[in-house]
Amino acid sequence: MASVIEKTIRKAVTPAIQAVATVNRTRLAEPSENPFLKGVHTPMTEEKTIENLAVTGTIPAELDGRYVRIGPNPFGDAGKGHHWFIGDGMVHGVRLKGGKAEWYRNRFIRSHELQAKGGPKGVGGPRRGYSDTVNTNVMGIGGTIMALVEANSYPVQLDENLESVAYSDFGGGLAGSFTAHPHQCPVTGEHHAICYQADKPNRIWHVALNEQGEVLREIAIPVVNGPSIHDCALTENYVVILDLPVTFSMRALLAGQRFPYRWNREHRARVGLLPRKGGADDIVWCDVDPCYVFHVGNSFEAEGKVVIDLCAYETIFDGEMPGPYGKPLGLERWTVDPAIQSVERVTLDAAGQEFPRPDERYFTKPYRYLWSDGLEGDLDFVSALPIYRHDLQTGEKIEHDFGEGRIPGEFVFVPRSHEAPEGDGWIMGYVIDRNENTSTLEIFEAVTLEPVASVHIPHLIPPGFHGNWIAASHG
Repeated sequence: MASVIEKTIRKAVTPAIQAVATVNRTRLAEPSENPFLKGVHTPMTEEKTIENLAVTGTIPAELDGRYVRIGPNPFGDAGKGHHWFIGDGMVHGVRLKGGKAEWYRNRFIRSHELQAKGGPKGVGGPRRGYSDTVNTNVMGIGGTIMALVEANSYPVQLDENLESVAYSDFGGGLAGSFTAHPHQCPVTGEHHAICYQADKPNRIWHVALNEQGEVLREIAIPVVNGPSIHDCALTENYVVILDLPVTFSMRALLAGQRFPYRWNREHRARVGLLPRKGGADDIVWCDVDPCYVFHVGNSFEAEGKVVIDLCAYETIFDGEMPGPYGKPLGLERWTVDPAIQSVERVTLDAAGQEFPRPDERYFTKPYRYLWSDGLEGDLDFVSALPIYRHDLQTGEKIEHDFGEGRIPGEFVFVPRSHEAPEGDGWIMGYVIDRNENTSTLEIFEAVTLEPVASVHIPHLIPPGFHGNWIAASHG
């Protein structure tokens, strides 16, 4: 539970809190010492459009759309207390059509904060919260391309050339914050999300959208300590809530840190099973050993239990740090039994890894294949690590190593056709070459990890967060 002092501070006037934080921030390390502002993380200063990109191999003719990824890219002086998670948003996209790479574009998300720092003019649309920075995920929702962030700002609609169009509350239906990780049910087309807000530590929300991107429900769920819930899981009957021990820290905020979430040993770790159309009183809460989860690979129901495949950490954000440093525990399978309110954890692969992605046509269903990125102890993406393909039926794992100095980001599965069998298609993602200061969009056969094509981008794209394939027919 939050200390009496912290509870008291939360009731104080916000300007007073900010004044203390501003004074204490002057005592923090200089930005030049921050590893997320230099090296491969050096922010791009220009928006580029590069047409007719060089290609090695053959881009499959079936690929008609855009691979788009977003991440933090601080504009100007990031200042002291900077954390990787809070940089200004920038999207990087490659347009594929007819076996060609028509263009690469990178564009800032046009926030008011960016404009206030001397950047491009902010776009219109409704705002909420204390920040309108959007930098964490980009995906198709309701026929539009949407840039997403958790805990605060509304999403931002992008056009087909990745320019910011406007901030969106989904037609007026969304009252509170959204998430970086809504999950779409392949059966109903609904998007489900668990959302939190830094200034409301005693509540989280379940938000559901229909296939057209209209809000169906937004229900409040009581919590304590202000947990940071980055992802959720979805099954045929449940939305799965991961209420784990990373919570809002007033101490970190007052110390001048701009990302005020820390590992909290006093916070109860639990998994909640919320019926899709149920309320807070219908949740079945099940205790789990303390750990943290950024990302779920897939989840489904089996014999009355809920199965969740995910990447877990022993701890994360345990101390003052400019990024997500912690101890990865590998790929785990959690089996949640609502009858006895228990969670069984089994390690599927002990190798450090992140960004688990399935063939999302099988989300909420029993499935076979999962892809992920190799990971060392620090989630800073400066090491040359492989990507993995897991066969969860046979237990086989294969990997592709990119070579010294070549660093992959998240890879996403793209089916050969809507009717293709599971795993029949490609995976794609950006890989940076720290030796040559260049990047590629790499395309592999999904099941074998055999190389198919490399799209060459003549500069280094800084490590980012999440990307998706957005078919031309969608956005």
